[in-house]
Amino acid sequence: MSQPISPPDTAARSTTIRAALIILTSLFFIWGLITSLNDVLIPHLKGIFTLNYVEAMLVQFSFFGAYFVMSLPAGVVVEKVGYRWGIVTGLCIASLGCFGFYPAAAQQSYPLFLITLFVLASGITLLQVAANPYVVALGDPRTASRRLNLTQAFNSLGTTLGPRLGALFILSAPVATAVDVSREINTVQAPYLVLALTLLLTAIVFAMLKLPSASANGTQDPQSSQVSHSQVLQHRHLVLGVIAIFVYVGAEVSIGSFFINFAAMPEIAALPEKTAADYLMYYWGGAMVGRFIGALLMSRIKPGSLLAFNAVMACVLLGVVIAFAGKTAMWALLAIGLCNSIMFPTIFALAVSNLGKHTSKGSGLLCMAIVGGAIVPVVQGYFADHIGMLPAFFVPLLCYAYIAFYGASGHRVREEGSR
Repeated sequence: MSQPISPPDTAARSTTIRAALIILTSLFFIWGLITSLNDVLIPHLKGIFTLNYVEAMLVQFSFFGAYFVMSLPAGVVVEKVGYRWGIVTGLCIASLGCFGFYPAAAQQSYPLFLITLFVLASGITLLQVAANPYVVALGDPRTASRRLNLTQAFNSLGTTLGPRLGALFILSAPVATAVDVSREINTVQAPYLVLALTLLLTAIVFAMLKLPSASANGTQDPQSSQVSHSQVLQHRHLVLGVIAIFVYVGAEVSIGSFFINFAAMPEIAALPEKTAADYLMYYWGGAMVGRFIGALLMSRIKPGSLLAFNAVMACVLLGVVIAFAGKTAMWALLAIGLCNSIMFPTIFALAVSNLGKHTSKGSGLLCMAIVGGAIVPVVQGYFADHIGMLPAFFVPLLCYAYIAFYGASGHRVREEGSR
């Protein structure tokens, strides 16, 4: 189990931990905003480079594929340098990725965009591996889920504002000529340049501040860094949690990625791209509001029970999407954002509970599972091409059904797995 940080003076301890959580919350906000900008990049780059649907979805594949490739190395880095310097390193790498959008646009190169997205996501992966368990370690393990939900509520604030800002600064008139292509592709340069500078400045501030120290492996045992992944995988609740993160991120990203095209369908709402991007705010905004509500409810309701309830409600709403068309289906899809709210932080906290010296590697495996955001949208896209957009939403429905199982029973720690 990750040990709570315990400075000798109680008042100093509370103040230091509060300051650390405020700083960490800003990081959750920034990477939430960056992640949701992908939903705007997909239709934008699709129009500029005249891509087919599969090619356009490479935006998400490159971004979330980085989690699969880089999560285990990120876990090793965090074990070596600790949470604080792991976060600083992640911020610098993410900043480099954002800077890469400038030459990618200047050269009008889609492959270069994909490479910069991979670099950007690699930095965010390191942030995830370091920041999530750091929040868990900052206090009483019994309130870890509440703490992580509060900080991730601001991650949802970032994802809520991302589509709106993207629509405002990136999406504009349809591309018609070569001159339009040059102008339109350059609209991504300024927003990502601002993000790059913000990330770099945050890294400098983070490196200079005095923050609470915590063992990145949840123990003071010097042999902890020698723990193998085969040992980590003996924890059943962690393994099932890895699958839960995979299907959750896959379902959440898939819904966000399809929404603009979904809302543009004549039988749904026939919305223009910019208008649909504005509506997407309700999806991510629901997750933000739900996390604040969830953080309060978890003082009275067990995290696993609340997770199961939200997942069941998501299944019900997806049933409405599949069965009905028109704006009823659109609003049902948007309402799933409220159900998503507590899922990631709750699954994460439940999965790393009682891991002790395995915590850092467990965190790396959980972040590695975020690759679901690269795979599930492609799977849903395949079915959308073959059986239609509405029936294809059975894919995220199955994902939420599994999450309901994890919340109801799959998260329970078996004694033999904790030894």
